[in-house]
Amino acid sequence: MDQSQLARDRFIIGRFIDALPEPVVVIGAADRVLAVNPPAQALFPALRQDDLLARGLRAADVLDAIARSRASGRPERTTWLERVPVERFFELSVAPMEGPQIEPTMILTLRDMSEARRVERMRVDFVANASHELRTPLASLLGFVETLQGPAREDKENRIKFLGIMREQAQRMTRLVDDLLSLSRIEQNLHLRPQTPVDMVAILRHMADTLASMARDNDVALKLEAPKSVMVRGDRDELLRVVENLVENAIKYGASEPTSLNRTVEITLVEQERQCVLSVRDFGPGIAPEHLPRLTERFYRVDAGQSRAKGGTGLGLAIVKHIVARHCGRLGIESKPGSGATFSVNLPLLGR
Repeated sequence: MDQSQLARDRFIIGRFIDALPEPVVVIGAADRVLAVNPPAQALFPALRQDDLLARGLRAADVLDAIARSRASGRPERTTWLERVPVERFFELSVAPMEGPQIEPTMILTLRDMSEARRVERMRVDFVANASHELRTPLASLLGFVETLQGPAREDKENRIKFLGIMREQAQRMTRLVDDLLSLSRIEQNLHLRPQTPVDMVAILRHMADTLASMARDNDVALKLEAPKSVMVRGDRDELLRVVENLVENAIKYGASEPTSLNRTVEITLVEQERQCVLSVRDFGPGIAPEHLPRLTERFYRVDAGQSRAKGGTGLGLAIVKHIVARHCGRLGIESKPGSGATFSVNLPLLGR
């Protein structure tokens, strides 16, 4: 074999695939690696030139596709799932590489489909969850309507009772639809940063007054600590929604729980060098560690039955997360079982 010609071929192939944005691997005879471009090297650090492909990329489906393509001389496509160190889903295209190479060469083009697969799974789950959340109150409404049209037609006492339940179920569907529409609007404008000056202290005082009756009904004390004024650049209605959701959650699921010894919700706002930090803390039963990473997922609930009983849609924290992201802020959650929970929002100050 002409080693100088082989070296020239490898150099040309290497320069060619280095210019490609997608991960590309070129293999020669006996499935030995001839060249790996930087995106492919980043995905599979174990790939080494002149090593067998199977040493750096352990996927039987890939090797089978290469064998089929060698035998037929035609391109092949396949997919495979990597489960370690994290789950990743790939799509592979393999084809013979035409040219004057000394050895038969195959080019492998890889696509990491993990994010697309995750987004598709989220979309499917979202539609399924939304359908389920709507189906339950709808079934309840239909059942009561049929009862009122039939056996309870002349039963005044039960008619009043059933109409009250129907009203609650209709209100539940209205809240869900409103939250779905809010989430959709926020996602559509996620790339547009709000530009209106907003006083966060005014928002906090307004929401504290608005939610005072809910706090009293739940035997909860609201405690607000904030400076006279803290200005941020934002959308006032969306920031009101953030504070409302966080404080409502603290009242309903934290401070008002029977196990809560301290039935106080602390709302604090502090101004730092370039940002302000809003914190909403309750002293309730807290949240187990396994739930914390998923709290902002749509329809994720620590206790689904309790959430529905208290009028929750399962979308409140998802809405908070998207609003905070649109304002270039950061949402933090800290909690330990038995020690309550603290939700914090960091927002850039006006002009910073």
